[in-house]
Amino acid sequence: MSILGRNVLPLTVHASVLAPDWPWGFWSHMIIFVVIVMAFVILMAMGFIWFERRVISRYQIRIGPNRIGPFGLLQPVADVIKILIKEDIVPLNVDKIIHLLAPAVAIIPAIMVFAVIPFSNGASLVDLNIGILYIVAISSISIVGQVMAGWGSNNKYALISAMRVIAQVVSYEIPLALSIIGVVLFAGTLSMNGIVQQQSIPFILLQPLGFIIYFLASLAEVNRTPFDLLEAEGEIVAGYNIEYSGFKFALFYLTEYTEAIAISTIITTLYLAGWKGPFLPPVLWFLIKVFAVFTLIIWVRATLPRLRIDQVMGFAWKFLLPLAFINLLITGVQVVAWPDLSQWVIVAVNIVLSAVLIVAFSRMFRTKGDKVEA
Repeated sequence: MSILGRNVLPLTVHASVLAPDWPWGFWSHMIIFVVIVMAFVILMAMGFIWFERRVISRYQIRIGPNRIGPFGLLQPVADVIKILIKEDIVPLNVDKIIHLLAPAVAIIPAIMVFAVIPFSNGASLVDLNIGILYIVAISSISIVGQVMAGWGSNNKYALISAMRVIAQVVSYEIPLALSIIGVVLFAGTLSMNGIVQQQSIPFILLQPLGFIIYFLASLAEVNRTPFDLLEAEGEIVAGYNIEYSGFKFALFYLTEYTEAIAISTIITTLYLAGWKGPFLPPVLWFLIKVFAVFTLIIWVRATLPRLRIDQVMGFAWKFLLPLAFINLLITGVQVVAWPDLSQWVIVAVNIVLSAVLIVAFSRMFRTKGDKVEA
């Protein structure tokens, strides 16, 4: 088959990931990269927890954690120890099997996303030629764990939150996937490593509207502000995980930060040219960009108020979805009709079109009579 003149191969694993002289072959590569991915996720989650608390405290004119370790760096370690020694309370009449399995079903897919993330050229657990499809598919499974938690807890508030999770994730999955297609059209490949290699210009410049759509949709996918109504204490008493404590609650908490790290790494790969950059080592460039994206997520949390549930749903269907279709149409025309057009011309055109479309749609977008403007 071919798409836009480019051959589409069956599912393969690119051999460039594993060097011919790699010691002890495939299994050593697999074990080493599994350890690297697990260490990366856990250390980054603990670092991001500390980083977010310190940054949020500055926005709110507070001090933040500063007691345990220099600058409070060991506060996440103390929190982990505290939560692990808490009693695991299981309410009566819960479905014990579902209640037990839900945290694992939520966190395992979130970690599996990192299997195809390239930390530098070829440095990933596996380089699938359909890597971005793998990410979209596997990341959607975490919702099953959240629904299991709400259903198995025998708590009506947890169940209501689980139903809201389904509605929100399904709604925002559509514009999120459509925004990714724009990147794939420009890159001509579904491989995550291949997408980075195709970015002579970061795709955030070629796809500014797609980046905004993906960023906002991914915030809703992982329940980050301003789309965190699913776990709003004033609304539904902490959400689907209300009946969890101890280690099982810690897994849900870790899942949220793992997903935040995942979207930071995906945005870095798709829109910020991944590990590419001058002077510094590729891995360092990758980490700098990931921290920059996560800082933007914190900035949004510290700035924007939480939306109502009708606003959350309306924003997906009335604002992001039409913009995603328009962005896909514009990208398709540019790729098919003007394949030889200078990328810098496309950058200028797309930035202007994105600004015009966002302002125009923000003036038309209303939820229950309330107009939201850019």
